[in-house]
Amino acid sequence: MKSKITLDKNKKVFPILLMIIGIGLALATLVVRLNIMAVISVAYCCIISAVIILALIIKKKVYAPIIYGYAAACIGIIVYYIIWGADAGFGAFTSGLAGFSSADHPWLTGEGNFGTRLLGNLLLALPSAIALWGLFFTARHTFKKENLKKALSGVLSVLLVGTSIFYVLTMNLRSDPNTERMWDGQDDYLKNIDKNAAADNPNVLVILMDDLGYGDVSINGSIFDTPNIDSIGENGLNFENFYSSYSVCSPARFAAMTGRYPYRGYADNVIYPTVDTFSPFASTRIFNSVEMGGNADGMLGDEITVAETFQAAGYSTGLFGKWHLGDYGEYLPTNQGFDYFYGSHYVNDMNPFYHVREENGEYTIARGTDELKDQSQATEWIHDEITGWITEQAQSGSPFLAYYTTPWPHAPVYVGDDFKGTSGMGTYVDCITEFDSYLGQLFNTMEELGVLENTIIVFTSDNGPALEGSTNELRGGKYLAYEGGQKVPFMIRWDDANGALGTAGTTRKQSATLVDLYPTLVELCGISGKGGTVNAYMPEDRIIDGVSMTPLLKNDSVIHNEEHPILHMKREDIKAIQYTVSTESVMQQYQDYDYSVLKDNEYITFKYFDRIQNDNSAFFDKYRTNWLHILTDDSGENYNRTTVYPEIADQYHKKLDEIQKEFKENRRGIIKNES
Repeated sequence: MKSKITLDKNKKVFPILLMIIGIGLALATLVVRLNIMAVISVAYCCIISAVIILALIIKKKVYAPIIYGYAAACIGIIVYYIIWGADAGFGAFTSGLAGFSSADHPWLTGEGNFGTRLLGNLLLALPSAIALWGLFFTARHTFKKENLKKALSGVLSVLLVGTSIFYVLTMNLRSDPNTERMWDGQDDYLKNIDKNAAADNPNVLVILMDDLGYGDVSINGSIFDTPNIDSIGENGLNFENFYSSYSVCSPARFAAMTGRYPYRGYADNVIYPTVDTFSPFASTRIFNSVEMGGNADGMLGDEITVAETFQAAGYSTGLFGKWHLGDYGEYLPTNQGFDYFYGSHYVNDMNPFYHVREENGEYTIARGTDELKDQSQATEWIHDEITGWITEQAQSGSPFLAYYTTPWPHAPVYVGDDFKGTSGMGTYVDCITEFDSYLGQLFNTMEELGVLENTIIVFTSDNGPALEGSTNELRGGKYLAYEGGQKVPFMIRWDDANGALGTAGTTRKQSATLVDLYPTLVELCGISGKGGTVNAYMPEDRIIDGVSMTPLLKNDSVIHNEEHPILHMKREDIKAIQYTVSTESVMQQYQDYDYSVLKDNEYITFKYFDRIQNDNSAFFDKYRTNWLHILTDDSGENYNRTTVYPEIADQYHKKLDEIQKEFKENRRGIIKNES
């Protein structure tokens, strides 16, 4: 007798086990609330669809428990994205080329609403659901012609595999962050900022380079000229020891925006696009939410940014160049305090890469999606945008905060036709030379508009150089916690400072870092709160890691001591800690020492590494553990002083462990209200 296709409802171990796994995944997806669980669940569904085919071929059976397990996992995914989804619910059909909150595409872009997420997720899962139900129905019922039943079962099982793969390629991969949120504290702070900014308030221009080395400007000893960049330090202050607060792009930008170390915002690695523009892959990507943790896809919207602070005070705010802190919803720059954004949401070696114009969380693509394959005009385009915007603000009499975040000299490096070959040192230097030239044009325009003198101009870089560039013989480079990765140029100019910057044209030797920028600008610009009762008004519900640089600006005072150390982090670990101590305190511990570093300096800056990989690629398997450096006389981090100053090394080690523990216990850095 020929075998028949049957539906097996018996409690056999293997099918029951697969069903339990499916139900467990569904529950875990809803309880754990992480994107990665939904991805594991859909992978399980693909595997189960293959198991169903094998069972049909080998056993001529459809096992009901296996069907139930598939259905449970699929329902878990659907419910998860309906409730906690962060896009409109149509997965791969949400094209990054359309913009994410475009009024022209309300059903396909933005976060949508419960209805769009319900409809979208049901439609995406519908093909698999039909194939699964059809298979179950066919196996359960008797057919007059058994061959028809076999044929239908075979076709439906193959369809189930195909629709499962289709679901993988089209499912939603964006969901709301699963972490403690601080919306209430943000709202409270912003509404209490005094809205008293007037035309006589200082304007702010922050110039943030991308991968520019400490030695890539002539004021710091480069072998090529950067006269317009240098003019900031020559007419203001130049820093010998300024640090990015991370040695790679996105986290450093987070630090500059928030005054907080990026670990607190799940932003401690490079942020990648969540959109794709080529098939067959889904247009949404899941990398960030897994890599960063907590489903974060960029700088969380409840972080308080310098732009939001200045916007609340009455400043016009604009961002020009590279954002690199998220590309949809709460992560967009104009949802984080900027009135206007022109530039790219991503870095110039990522796909997709194009310039957008953005206002009110809605953006349009500025120059097409293919034009920036040749990025040689990027400097000119960004210059034209920021020049036009500053001109509008100057003519309106509104004080402004302008963030000029050029993509250069990040690789791949491009340069305009007029500057190709002009330096004789290659495209990298040509690119910096071009930027410097356009910067000079911007300064001339600001002078003609009458706003240059009352503008605080800050120049720095997000981290050290990568493939090319100079660190001035510092150890390491980009993505390393050594000096070459985080020690960057920093200059500040304010012609109308009235003594706030000390003597113009001088150098500051004491250390500062990017998290200090936010509180410094708030104090220099006189941002107050609560009806003028609080000066230099800063958020009160969260830890601000940075400290105001104003004492350092005035007279080179130490601001990073044991209470406020500088941290050198990589991912979720503190690799090194540094702060400055008085020579007198060291001499008290080591009274018999008569070293020149102790005799010749009033203060000494120690940097302590807990454990870090060797930067010499020939010895990549070696680690520097328990290393203490004195940056005051050894900025190249060439010699381990732990054996000379063991007690100090132990002191720094304990401080590092203490901060690492605090970070892990209070990831977001929330200040609890005891009352």
